Amino acid sequence: MPERRPLHDMSSDLVAVAAGRRVADVVIRDGRWVNVYSGEIIDGTTVAIVGCRIAYCGPDRPELIGPHTKVIQAEKRFLVPGLLDAHVHIESSMLCVREFAAAVLPRGTTGAFIDPHEIANVLGLPGVRLMAEESLATPMNIYVQVPSCVPAAPELETSGASLGPREIAEALSWDNVIGLGEVMNYPGVIAGDALLHEAIAVALKARKTIGGHYASPDLGAAFHAYAAAGPSDCHEGHHPSDVVARVRQGMYAMLRQGSSEHNVVSQAKAITEGGIDSRRTLLCTDDRHPGTLLRSGHIDDVIRLAIAAGIPPVTAIQMATLNTAEHFGVAGDVGGIGPGRYADILIVPNLEEMRADCVLAAGDVVAQDGKLAYSARPFKYPSLAENSVNIHRKLTANDFLIPAPGFARRAGCRVIETVDHQVLTRSVVGDVPVVDGRVAPSAESGIFTLAVVERHTGSERIGLGLVKGYGMNRPFGLASTVAHDSHNLLIMGSDRELMAKAANRVVELGGGVCLVGTHGVLAELPLPIAGLMSEQPLNVVADQSDRLHQELRTLGCVVDDALMSFIFLALPVIPELRLTDLGLVDVTTFKIVPVLVAADNPTK
Repeated sequence: MPERRPLHDMSSDLVAVAAGRRVADVVIRDGRWVNVYSGEIIDGTTVAIVGCRIAYCGPDRPELIGPHTKVIQAEKRFLVPGLLDAHVHIESSMLCVREFAAAVLPRGTTGAFIDPHEIANVLGLPGVRLMAEESLATPMNIYVQVPSCVPAAPELETSGASLGPREIAEALSWDNVIGLGEVMNYPGVIAGDALLHEAIAVALKARKTIGGHYASPDLGAAFHAYAAAGPSDCHEGHHPSDVVARVRQGMYAMLRQGSSEHNVVSQAKAITEGGIDSRRTLLCTDDRHPGTLLRSGHIDDVIRLAIAAGIPPVTAIQMATLNTAEHFGVAGDVGGIGPGRYADILIVPNLEEMRADCVLAAGDVVAQDGKLAYSARPFKYPSLAENSVNIHRKLTANDFLIPAPGFARRAGCRVIETVDHQVLTRSVVGDVPVVDGRVAPSAESGIFTLAVVERHTGSERIGLGLVKGYGMNRPFGLASTVAHDSHNLLIMGSDRELMAKAANRVVELGGGVCLVGTHGVLAELPLPIAGLMSEQPLNVVADQSDRLHQELRTLGCVVDDALMSFIFLALPVIPELRLTDLGLVDVTTFKIVPVLVAADNPTK
């Protein structure tokens, strides 16, 4: 497996090859060089590689080839820089880092900027370090952003850890830590929360990038106040106007295409119709489900969508390579094919299709014709990561009863309503039956009970709410320890007994997802690493995920990627209504609100 050495350790060797004093280790001949620096495609290009870096790019030079030089004939195919994901949570793939790399390298992703705030919310800094260490067991170039919001909303949820300015300062000193992760608590930034601003100040003093996460549609004074705090990018836009606003304020606008968030096509209009300079725009996936990775791909898929939306191919490639590298300050290593850079190179027959015949990472062929061509180093997660579900009793149906004191037959209740292809929700009022003094939602109404059980400290505190929009019309219970961002045990169902069965099964698994129907378990997805990730390969995890979605559709589910939508219901920093272990959160006011709001026939 390739070793990535710093440029200062290799410059004399690179010069010796470029000057013709020694031969190259690898030479790629007769390629069409996609030059993201100049915006050109240059035919008849030879690339000479020494170790992990590029020594020469230009016309053919046979004298660079010796008896032991590995020669790759590009045969007039395109030479494309290794693709970079500008913002991704590997944990959302439900794969450990090694298996994530094995899934995306054949697709052409050779680098990623990861924010491991999912595992940080469960295990704290030790979890971040584990993922950083595991990344070294892969050929990918993975840069880490220190999670900024652990928990995302400190007074509204319970996480397994808390990262403050001191912990952030420590992690910013680690190798390959590139900056501060997305600052999701935008109301806290705007309100001048002292601790949050201290964390931002730590990163600014260290001259690191600040990741943005402004999830509000308000582009007025609140947005300008957030931009003034120092976030240098943002992936939470949905419309062309969001791209325009961010770029005008000197930020980089990240066009995101995840499993549940589909924003590239709409936001591309800022470039194709609005004339915004594409060099301030990046491509990212944020959160991609294993099924999406298996069938659609990774950043290669995002590039295809950008091209189909009217962005020229070379421009779309710049958005997934050079723009990203320059933004994070690592363009001397990655982001383009040029002397001194890492030899992260794709050989691609057709730019619009963006499917690599051959992938080189740090000078080694790591994938050929869509198949892996390397063996990852072994990596073992400690028991700390595999014993993270601290619920020590059997949950019962009674745990999910919502009292309705003072209400006779029906009650107006706040209900979380999902939005397809988005993680945004709506806060609506539903007319819900009351039976024996308790709220009694039914499958017929399309309103289900939602619960969050705290799983980190052993308190087993339970927050209760209601949700609609999924469409299931048969009895079910669905439970998951993947529940952004604090990752407590999230449970939804039309039947409280089935909710309890699903929840208890997830606890038995040590974390994961379980769907239960009338006749027992319908599908399950074990995720023993922090209750978030599996060490199984992509095809296995995707099959388990697909089975889960298939069974949800059999139950009548109408949401496209229901699991991804479901696990975001507990994230109290994205509007409008969410549920945590502390209760129902109105994200527009950042306050806990009651489920009950009105009654048609009160008893008093």
